[in-house]
Amino acid sequence: MGMGRPSRPSPSPPVEPTPSDDDIEKGSKRARHKSKVPPPPPPSKLWKPWLMPLAFVANTSVFIYTMYVNDCPHTSGTSKCILYEYLGRYSFQSFKENPLLGPSYITLQTLGGLDWTQVVEGKEYWRLFSCMWLHAGLIHLLINMLSLLGLGIRLEREFGFVRIGPLYMISGFGGSLTSVLSLARKRIVSVGASGALFGLLGSMLSELITNWSNYTNKCSALSTMLLIICLNLAIGFLPRVDNSAHIGGFVSGLLAGFVLLMRPQYGYISSKHVPEGYQIKNKVAKHQVHQYVLFGISLVLLITG
Repeated sequence: MGMGRPSRPSPSPPVEPTPSDDDIEKGSKRARHKSKVPPPPPPSKLWKPWLMPLAFVANTSVFIYTMYVNDCPHTSGTSKCILYEYLGRYSFQSFKENPLLGPSYITLQTLGGLDWTQVVEGKEYWRLFSCMWLHAGLIHLLINMLSLLGLGIRLEREFGFVRIGPLYMISGFGGSLTSVLSLARKRIVSVGASGALFGLLGSMLSELITNWSNYTNKCSALSTMLLIICLNLAIGFLPRVDNSAHIGGFVSGLLAGFVLLMRPQYGYISSKHVPEGYQIKNKVAKHQVHQYVLFGISLVLLITG
């Protein structure tokens, strides 16, 4: 992404050992002990990502099942199916019906696509989650899965599945909710993991802001992130793209990032990394005030919004 990596905390300054009777009696030993510096804390270990690769497999499997249920040769006739000679039952609908190389509108609606009438009037709220695992076509699936592997694995490697899993689902739900609240959704079935993926993108921005002291090239990291966000949001203005889901997912992920991705500030050293008998001068607090403020505001907005 071109973002500056978080700086590693520099070795802590020299500290004064707590004097003991043994030190008073043996001055030479005390002098040697005084010159020692507590070792810096070990670098944080990276998590082994498995949840985002599992989401990749789940999305791909659901698309294959969708094409099986769609059965274009049976419903539309072999002459109207793309690549029927090679794919048979899994062949795609005509470009006129679906330019993204995928199933029919009816199939997506039947399997859980986000339809305004069925969610609002039919009270089928489960569609707010089921639509996250459906994709309109092969092109749609490829674009989203590349983004999932690029963003999701990077974040899961740094923060672990315990944080990234809820963030992914919160963002997807936020995107679905924003989409269904849009009046334009009355005539369109919305599907895809785009809301959740834009949430991951939003969480990367909030992680940069809340952990600002940990970055070396702050301006470069921020400008690169804003450029990536603007380019991705611009895609939402293309025809047949549900930008309301993108915006809703991005905002949800941004808020969730302030809550779930907060790191200790630069210079903080946990007491477990300080040898016994030392006292650290000018001890740095674990978190800064702005981190707590952003955490509280975002948590309230997520719960009430």
